[in-house]
Amino acid sequence: MALTESPSIESRAIGDFARVMQCDRLPPSHRINLDPNGVKNGLGQLALTLVKLLHELLERQAIRRMESGSLSDDEIERLGTTMMKQAQEIERLRKEFGLEEDDLNLDLGPLGKLL
Repeated sequence: MALTESPSIESRAIGDFARVMQCDRLPPSHRINLDPNGVKNGLGQLALTLVKLLHELLERQAIRRMESGSLSDDEIERLGTTMMKQAQEIERLRKEFGLEEDDLNLDLGPLGKLL
């Protein structure tokens, strides 16, 4: 591929995602608010959605590691405390931005809910 050519990815899933993310197809309650008066809130919603997604992925990985027996009791205790504090901070920020729990779970149409 020449340097001037743009890379192209062909994937049905990516195409579905792109169609779903078109703003005119999503109900207003599922759109990220990026109007000039609500940028802080819209960006907060986006950032917290990503943070919550990462938190849930880390939580699932922690459970897999605990179930496999690869963590000591002390590591499990520290991991549990860390995950709990992280969840509390996400909840605090959600309330500070005035967001509902469902605001952090974007509907991706045919792909289902994000979280």
